Amino acid sequence: MSWREEFGQLARTIDTVFPGENELEAKLALGRPLRVKFGIDITSTSVTIGNEIPLRILDRFAEMGHEATLILGNFTTLVGDPTGKDKTRPVLTAEDVERNGQSWLDQLSGIIDLERMEIRRNSEWLAALTPQDFIRLTGQLTVAQMLERESFSKRYREQSPIHLHEFLYCLLQGYDSVALQSDIELGGTDQTFNLNIGRILQRHAGQEPQVCVINTLLEGVDGHKKMSKSLGNAIGLDTEPKDMFGLATRVPDEIVRKYMELATDLSGDEIDALLADGNIWKAKKTMAGAIVARHYGAEIAVKEHQEFERIFAKKETPDDMPDVKIDANPATPVDWLRTAFDLSGGEAKRLIKQGAVSLDGAKITDAQTPVAIAGGEVLKAGKRKFARLTLS
Repeated sequence: MSWREEFGQLARTIDTVFPGENELEAKLALGRPLRVKFGIDITSTSVTIGNEIPLRILDRFAEMGHEATLILGNFTTLVGDPTGKDKTRPVLTAEDVERNGQSWLDQLSGIIDLERMEIRRNSEWLAALTPQDFIRLTGQLTVAQMLERESFSKRYREQSPIHLHEFLYCLLQGYDSVALQSDIELGGTDQTFNLNIGRILQRHAGQEPQVCVINTLLEGVDGHKKMSKSLGNAIGLDTEPKDMFGLATRVPDEIVRKYMELATDLSGDEIDALLADGNIWKAKKTMAGAIVARHYGAEIAVKEHQEFERIFAKKETPDDMPDVKIDANPATPVDWLRTAFDLSGGEAKRLIKQGAVSLDGAKITDAQTPVAIAGGEVLKAGKRKFARLTLS
C-alpha cells in the first residue's frame, strides 16, 4: 500500500511531504522500524484540537510499528518564541514547563496510546551542549540561510529587531533530529523552516536527512489567528462538551470544511454531502457534534446537540444551570455577574454595555444601580452563561 492508503483519513490532514512523497515511500520501504519524532513546546497547560493533528499522525506511525518519539521541548520552551510577534507566550520557569508537560501527557492519554511511544525531553541532550558545541552548531548555517525564513526576512526588510537567540532556537530545534537520528519528523506548516534546519544539521553530522511530514494548520474559531487559549479562540481537549459544541459553531463558514477534515472523524463522503446540501448551519452543528463525539463519545455529542437546539433554537434555558447565592440584596448587576460567572468588574460592565446581560429575559442596561431580587431569577450573560440567583 502507498503511505496515503496506510494513513486512510489521516492523510487529508497532511499538507505536504518534504522533500517529496517519493522520499517518504523510500523510507517506508527500508523494511525496518523508522524513528519518527514530533516535538512540542509546552507553553501552556492546555492541548488544543489543533495540537491534536500531528499527534494523531505520530500515533498512526506507532501503530504501524515504527519508533514514535514525542519530545517535550522543556529546553526550547525556555529559549522563547522565534517569530518576534508572539505576545501570548509567557515567561516560564523550569517548574512551570514541567507542570505543563505533565498536564499535556494527562490529556494526550485520552486520544493517543502513549504506552507505545517514547517520551523524551530535549533538555536531555541540549543542556549537555558545551560552549564549544554551540559554536560548532552555529557554524553549520549562515545568516543568509537564516534569513530565508519568511518571518526573519520580513523583519529584516522592515528593520525590525531580530535577536540572536531566535536563530539559536531554530538550531536547537533542528539539533533534536541529530540527537535522535530521526528518519521522519512531523510538524505544522509554520514549522517547515525549522524542520528543514534539522535536515541540514543531519547532513553535517553524517546522517541521512529526515523526511518532513507537514500537517495543515487549523485556525482558531475566529478563522484568522492561530488557535490559542490566550487568544480565546481555541477548543481545548479539556474543554467541557457543552462549550466544545458551542465554540465549534462559531467557526466561519469558509473554514467549516477544513474543520471537518482536520478535527473530525467524518468521512469524505459525509463531508461532501453535508456541504452540497447548502445548509451551512446544519453542517456546522454536525461538525460540532462530530468534534464532541471524537473526545467524549457519541452519546454525549447527541445530548449536547439537543441541548444546543433547545437553548438557541427554542430560546429555552438549560436544565443544568448552577444555583448562585447572592449575599447582598439589593446588589448591583455587576456583583451578580462577578459572583455567578467569576468575571472581573470590567468584563461585567462590558457585557452589560453590549446588551448581553438579562434577568428573566429582561435586558439589563444599568450596571451600577442595586436591584432587589426575590430569588429564583435566571441571569444570562452572553449566549452560553446561565445561573439561577438565590438568596443566602
